[in-house]
Amino acid sequence: MAKYNVQFNVDRCKGCEICVSVCPKKILKLSTSEVNAKGYHPASIIDMDSCIGCASCATMCPDCVISIYAE
Repeated sequence: MAKYNVQFNVDRCKGCEICVSVCPKKILKLSTSEVNAKGYHPASIIDMDSCIGCASCATMCPDCVISIYAE
């Protein structure tokens, strides 16, 4: 099974939570402690090993914040 690396451009994220809502594995969340340059709590992944690489999060992100790479 392939492993995936999900990367976020944290400074561009506006915390809309669309990626969180479309993730079939429910492994994305908004940071509760980090605030980006725009003043938003950015999205992050909580369990990289559970990512199936479906790219739903990246496809739905209106700001193209998420990149997914197969390792």
